[in-house]
Parts: sequence; C-alpha cells; structure tokens
Amino acid sequence: MLSSIESYSQAIYALLDTAAAVREHTIRIYPRGASVGVMEGDVEFDQNVVLRVYERLDFVRQRIMAYSYEVWQSQQQLYWYDHTPHPDDLALASTHPHHKHMPPDIKHHRVPAPGLSFNHPNLPFLIEEIERTLLQND
Repeated sequence: MLSSIESYSQAIYALLDTAAAVREHTIRIYPRGASVGVMEGDVEFDQNVVLRVYERLDFVRQRIMAYSYEVWQSQQQLYWYDHTPHPDDLALASTHPHHKHMPPDIKHHRVPAPGLSFNHPNLPFLIEEIERTLLQND
C-alpha cells in the first residue's frame, strides 16, 4: 500500500469514504518529489471531534518517514501522537519511538503507542480509537 502515491491515496480515500464515523474531511495526498508524498488535513467527526493529520511518505522505502496526529474537541486539544525519540524514558521503550501525549500535563505525559507504525497506514487505527473512546452512543 505504501508502494506508490496512487495505491496509498486509493486506500486512504476509500477508508475515509466508508468509515461511518467520519462526517467530512480535508485530507489531501500530494507528491513532493519523485518518490516522496505528503498527506495532510483534518478528519471531522460528531461531537466536535477533529483529527489533524500530517504524514511525510517515502514510496521507494515504502515507509511513513514522519507524522503528527492531533485530536481536538471543541477547540481543546485532547491528545497527540508523534515519533520524537525519548530514549531516556523507559516507559516508552516498547513502542519506541511512537508515543502518545495526553493529560495531565499533555506536553510531558507520554504513553506507548502500540497501534502506530512507519510501515503501514495509521489512519485506520486513529479512526477506530476515536470511535471507541470519544464517540459514545447514548
């Protein structure tokens, strides 16, 4: 799936078009050179939940080279994921360098992120997590 911008785009847009929880999105995937692409934009859900997405993609290496995923609700940042290494934090070793920032002290409170990878799309995991944890059906 990470072998070309066409195959990645197809998979991502199919997911966004069929995910019941997604209300609308501004996701765009575009080339930044012969083998590099960028995915960025917002995915909107009910209950004023927004997922902000950024990925830099390398289609020769078939990898996500960099990413940032932020989850917001009603103008408040709930949590974010990044891959900045924190080698001195042994609690993050199991998913190094992938981790999640969350309250309390969102900047410094980090937990492992076993659902993220450089080798496959992360958007399915992120959407499922939002559905499971933030979009409760009454």
